[in-house]
Amino acid sequence: MTILEISGLSKSYGEGAKRTDVLSNINLKVEAGEFIAIVGFSGSGKTTLISLLAGLIEPDEGGVIYKGTEIDGPGPERGVVFQSYSLMPWLTVAGNVSLAVDSVFKKKSRTERTAIADTYIDMVGLSHARDRKPSELSGGMRQRVAVARALAMQPEVLLLDEPLSALDALTRAKLQDEFADICQKEKKTIILITNDVDEAILLADRIIPLKPGPNATLGPDFPVTIARPRNRADMNSDPDFIRLRGEITTYLMEVGAERGAEAERDIRLPDIVPISLGKEKLPKAYVEASTALKDDRYLEFSQLKKVYPTPKGPLTVVDGFEMKMKKGEFATLIGHSGCGKSTVLSMVAGLNPITEGAIILDGKHITQAGPDRAVVFQAPSLMPWLTAYENVALGVDRVYPNATQAERNDVAEYYLQRVGLLDSMHRVASDLSNGMKQRVGIARAFALSPKLLLLDEPFGMLDSLTRWELQDVLMDVWKRTQVTAICVTHDVDEAILLADRVVMMSNGPNARIGNIMDVDLERPRSRKALLGHPDYYAYREELLEFLEAYEGGANPTKAQLQSISRKRSERIARQKNAATNLTAAE
Repeated sequence: MTILEISGLSKSYGEGAKRTDVLSNINLKVEAGEFIAIVGFSGSGKTTLISLLAGLIEPDEGGVIYKGTEIDGPGPERGVVFQSYSLMPWLTVAGNVSLAVDSVFKKKSRTERTAIADTYIDMVGLSHARDRKPSELSGGMRQRVAVARALAMQPEVLLLDEPLSALDALTRAKLQDEFADICQKEKKTIILITNDVDEAILLADRIIPLKPGPNATLGPDFPVTIARPRNRADMNSDPDFIRLRGEITTYLMEVGAERGAEAERDIRLPDIVPISLGKEKLPKAYVEASTALKDDRYLEFSQLKKVYPTPKGPLTVVDGFEMKMKKGEFATLIGHSGCGKSTVLSMVAGLNPITEGAIILDGKHITQAGPDRAVVFQAPSLMPWLTAYENVALGVDRVYPNATQAERNDVAEYYLQRVGLLDSMHRVASDLSNGMKQRVGIARAFALSPKLLLLDEPFGMLDSLTRWELQDVLMDVWKRTQVTAICVTHDVDEAILLADRVVMMSNGPNARIGNIMDVDLERPRSRKALLGHPDYYAYREELLEFLEAYEGGANPTKAQLQSISRKRSERIARQKNAATNLTAAE
């Protein structure tokens, strides 16, 4: 039975020359008890669509029909969970949930209303925090409150507008699993707006892409036939999951590419060399260590330790981090929050003093920040009043003082073109989207011609579809420079896509390297190419199992970690044998 129908829905904002057409002729029928996930790019109109379904705004054309009647405003039969938690900061967890219950179930007794609120607070695992206020909760806990509040209204249709996208990847994965369990218990009709393909496959019965705007429309349906309950780790080796994930991702990437690529100009990169750190006098021991440099020790971390003073005494965050990197190698650091990944990166950047141990780059001990190390942070850190070009040129002028102005212009424009911003390079940073700002940050980092590129969750603030685009941009620019690079990430797929080696950190405090996985996948790499690679999901499975082994502060034994790595090796060997046998049979 059709419970919700969207018919000829269109919506625009503004008038005349300032009119922006967001949605155009959206049509969709939703069956009772069906879970639909709508995936799309930022700015495609996903939130506008949810607001129309919730009755919070009116369409220009068409309408939304609920059980045969066109809606004309909000109603308790449609519960909504937005990306922002929208909690009352002066109320407790129980108070925020009860506020919704009291407004919907006015005829029930106080005892009955309290019982309803308690049921859903318990369902989202917050019974222990029912008397806490939002300021005392983590981001994940706040979103649990929002989910409990929506469920407590007992709506027939639940509308979810990217409810988990503001959370880090590991917290998000945990809540996805909990949410899948809740959805099974409640059996609601659900429409989920998301930019995460894995989240959509884990939760939905049907996945529908929303094409980029303006005039965004719905794309083809992708039915999800994987049996429930769906286990994240098990799905990773499910051929139906691999096929479906590849089909949806490929479709979205192709639609994204259709948004248009700018015409490139023939800009040649000048043959100029950046300044070095200078000729500071180093201790004799440093000089002696430098003379022993080998090709496989271009960057060396030696017994690295970081201790922070706290009111309760010294806190050792990183203890005994030891690693060597070859010139031109790309390593990714992954691990749970608080494992010291960013601390390691800040020490190699020279932004955080080393407590014990040493970091040696190209024969020199790192004692301070310098232009031989370029950093791309999660937030782009641009000068908002300067243009994209001027933000890049600031660094270029600093590290190429002996180059001509024309040569410095060419360096800045070359990298802005490489990241797809040549047509936007004279727009001020404050007018750029988050994705465009991060492109400027990447262009600026490469334009410095650093010896070492450091990336601290560079795409963590972006939606996953924009992240795909920028990961491919990063890979395209990196393959031209082959700069030695380290990237901190929470994203398993990103870690594999970028790296020659994935360095897995143990839990903090006293964090160190828990395991290192060599990624033997040919370069150049792109996300689209990896989706079809037979070994890709074996690497992915190893990382997911590693993170699961360290879940909740656990520290697995060496034997457990070796077992995880052995499973990956055995899977790759089976795949290669199967491919060889198939070739022989042909």
